[in-house]
Amino acid sequence: MGRPIFVWNPDYEIPIGRHVFPSVKFRLLKEALVERGIIREGEVEISEPATDEQLRTVLDSTYLKALRMYEHSAATIRSELPISRPIIEGVVATAGGSIRCAARALAHGAACHLGGGFHHGYSDHAEGFCYINDVAVAAGVIYREGRAKRITIVDTDVHQGNGTANIFAGIPEIFTFSIHQEDLYPRPKEVGDLDIGLPADPGADVYLSELERGLSISIDGHRPDLVIHVAGVDPFEEDQLGRLNLSRETMAQRDGLVAQHCASRGIPLMTVVAGGYARNLSDIIDLHVQTVEAMIDAYDS
Repeated sequence: MGRPIFVWNPDYEIPIGRHVFPSVKFRLLKEALVERGIIREGEVEISEPATDEQLRTVLDSTYLKALRMYEHSAATIRSELPISRPIIEGVVATAGGSIRCAARALAHGAACHLGGGFHHGYSDHAEGFCYINDVAVAAGVIYREGRAKRITIVDTDVHQGNGTANIFAGIPEIFTFSIHQEDLYPRPKEVGDLDIGLPADPGADVYLSELERGLSISIDGHRPDLVIHVAGVDPFEEDQLGRLNLSRETMAQRDGLVAQHCASRGIPLMTVVAGGYARNLSDIIDLHVQTVEAMIDAYDS
């Protein structure tokens, strides 16, 4: 265990125009971490795009071909995003970043992907701002190459990781745990290995208690070689798309619980940025910074 590795690529900032999903946040997060002295510019590793062979570990070949046509089709239209070569190249680079991050976490104990978390993507179609499920691609590649025999995906985004749950249904070695707001998209939800659906505004005590319960089941019970934390910051009280209404302090406790749970057990951890739709972009960046700081605190000590 030691200081986390940091992975990023400028191509993550995709040209989708004015949108509730601010892809500029990936660059701004990296810049904020450097400017605040939390990481050094030289620590950031630049990811390489995933290969088609790696993508086909999870993606259906017909769907991958549809993505490469850079035109909307029945398989791509539910992304709710425009489609173009730079956008698809950006999400392919993101998948490559998550693969690299998973490998680096296994080798060094912890790795932060300053991007990724597109957990609504399915093997054969896009959904919810997600063309390619980079989390599933990374887990699938690492598992099928034999680098990790058991993987737990801990998803604390406000929305259920439906694409991830669907992709790994029937694969017991990859455990999917999602704690989310129950009455939000997606509807209907997929059945993961552990789903904790909470009501709106559950309160900090209930949220943190349920998260601890979920970590005990999904990590202590599954005994993974790698944990992937999908650390969306949309449970925040100022988020436009969710109503879990967690304070900044509770969000920091969430990140600390996940990171400390893994670090104290000597389990490699990788984190991806995932969602976040607060009205003020600065709030989104600050919350993502907290997630990175929690990993540094847990592993670099």
